[in-house]
Amino acid sequence: MATIGHNNLNAKLVGPSTPFRFPLFLSQNFVSDDLFLSSFPQVLLGDMGAGKSSLVLRFVKGQFLEFQNDDIDKTLSFPSRESTIGAAFFSQTLAVNDATVKFEIWDTAGQERYHSLAPMYYRGAAAAIIVYDITSLDSFTRAKKWVQELQKQGNPNMVMALAGNKADLEDKRKVTAEEARVYAEENGLFFMETSAKTASNVNDIFYEIAKRLPRAQPAQNPTGMVLVDRPAEGTRAASCCS
Repeated sequence: MATIGHNNLNAKLVGPSTPFRFPLFLSQNFVSDDLFLSSFPQVLLGDMGAGKSSLVLRFVKGQFLEFQNDDIDKTLSFPSRESTIGAAFFSQTLAVNDATVKFEIWDTAGQERYHSLAPMYYRGAAAAIIVYDITSLDSFTRAKKWVQELQKQGNPNMVMALAGNKADLEDKRKVTAEEARVYAEENGLFFMETSAKTASNVNDIFYEIAKRLPRAQPAQNPTGMVLVDRPAEGTRAASCCS
């Protein structure tokens, strides 16, 4: 359980994540008198093959696997060489300064035919990472369309990040960092280039989101946590997503 420094941010991963299950919707879990947990839904959006699943796996598991399509089959409870179908759920908890943040992460499918399912994952999200592949102009164009859709239909207070993934493939670059940075600044996002393969900036982009999320305040005489669990058999997205 390594502590990761990020400028003045004191952050570390504090718990294992469990992929491919429905989230526990937790409003507030008081860990101690001074440290309490806030839970935030988060969604990853982007073109197929941009590396969304690889980013999540690197963040929650510290793993990178060479997938054929650099994606995950959301209908399975383990990685495969098929493309994403529907969406997979991951969670990760990290300590940020005086608070503990639990991310409930929905990793969505990149194929166009699953586009209509995306709103069910992003409409209630507190944060979104829009991922593109720096070696693909098409994926950058698609990322811009996702940003436009979120601006029109998403949570108006959503924290949005633009991730230029596969930064290790510099010799194949088609999208400059400056172009993406200017676009992000003009549209109210923050921008980082990442590499799931080398782990460059992967933790940093999630920690930066955690810094920007609103902090819940501990209630007087806290009563603990409120949980609404899903049915035990719900280990993957609904059948319409598979």
